[in-house]
Amino acid sequence: MIRAYKFLIRPTVGQQAALGEMLREHCSLYNGALQERRDAYRHASKTGITYGQQSAQLKEIRAFDPERQGRWSFSSQQATLRRLDKAFAAFFRRVKSGDAPGYPRFRGVNSFDTVGFPKDGDGCRWNSTPHDPVTRVRFQGIGHVKVNQHRPVAGTVKTVSVKREGRHWYVVLTAEQVQPEPLPPTGSAVGIDMGIANFLADSGGEFVPNPRYGRRAAAKLEAAQQALSRFPRVRRDKRTANHRRAVEKVAQLHRKVRLQRLDHAHKTALALVREHDFIAHEDLKIRNMVKAPTPKPDPDRPGGFLPNGAAAKAGLNHSISDAGWGVFLTILHAKAESAGREVIAVDPRNTSRTCPTCGHVSAENRPTQEKFHCVSCGHSAHADTVGALNVLRAGLVRRDAQPA
Repeated sequence: MIRAYKFLIRPTVGQQAALGEMLREHCSLYNGALQERRDAYRHASKTGITYGQQSAQLKEIRAFDPERQGRWSFSSQQATLRRLDKAFAAFFRRVKSGDAPGYPRFRGVNSFDTVGFPKDGDGCRWNSTPHDPVTRVRFQGIGHVKVNQHRPVAGTVKTVSVKREGRHWYVVLTAEQVQPEPLPPTGSAVGIDMGIANFLADSGGEFVPNPRYGRRAAAKLEAAQQALSRFPRVRRDKRTANHRRAVEKVAQLHRKVRLQRLDHAHKTALALVREHDFIAHEDLKIRNMVKAPTPKPDPDRPGGFLPNGAAAKAGLNHSISDAGWGVFLTILHAKAESAGREVIAVDPRNTSRTCPTCGHVSAENRPTQEKFHCVSCGHSAHADTVGALNVLRAGLVRRDAQPA
């Protein structure tokens, strides 16, 4: 199996400047390759240009500009071109399937924050000084950079990436390792129901409260964004020191909320994996859930629109995004795979409207957000607990129906 590791690196001032230059030059390569593809499609009888053709030009590009492009790893530049090729492949796939196409866009220096190395030892070297008590990673054109390695890396390192997040730099590794020893069985199965009032409720009647980290930081973030809005929009190299500090303040607040949300997801998922052999959850289409409602044109007023509940839906969308369901479910599946647990997603329709006692399905069974009261048999319980029970039962049915 493949596992990823992310470690903070501590470059010197010179190395930090060189890392910034590496990102800028790879961003320039990405944008140049994108422009070439656009021009080829427009002016060459609608014929496209492939990754192989652009990769073959790298040798000439490096020879023509040795100071900017020639000093970086050849394989990392190929990885940047593959990144663009994947963006175009995804674009054409969405066009064929009828989804919103989303044509690949030019990347700004601030948004291009990752450079990948497809193979350890080709342009980079993990643990480049094995006899040094301090772990270091070596990048071509940068040198040996100190790594804050907080846990050991198991398996064989395959790929290495360097990533910038605000003022911090990270190295991201993917390592191939044997399937770890599964956790001892507990004989327990659980269903979970994701929510807003509570982060989740399980079929045993337990609740995990919603920390609402984004709402907690809303006041500070609003003040920081208001302070930033007072500065005129200028180029990055023309910003004053106060402007840069205002930008960094907003970025720091967003980063803190993201890390808090990630930490909560890891701890919650780990607790579930340790306590249960089988976990069932709703197959939530989160991207569809946070879409804005469709505008309703007013037939009596040309150019006007009828109320469509957009304001209320916006508040719900913020709450769903703040809960971080998608991140949590991704982490849950990864931890379950490592621990030898089974996780199944089930259809969420009517899970909180179905009586777990008699099976009656009705919208009247849920008179309020929290209360469930069956109009047929009179069964009463917390609505989220009822939803989790129905999710567990649907998951067990689906598991038993799967071929051996």
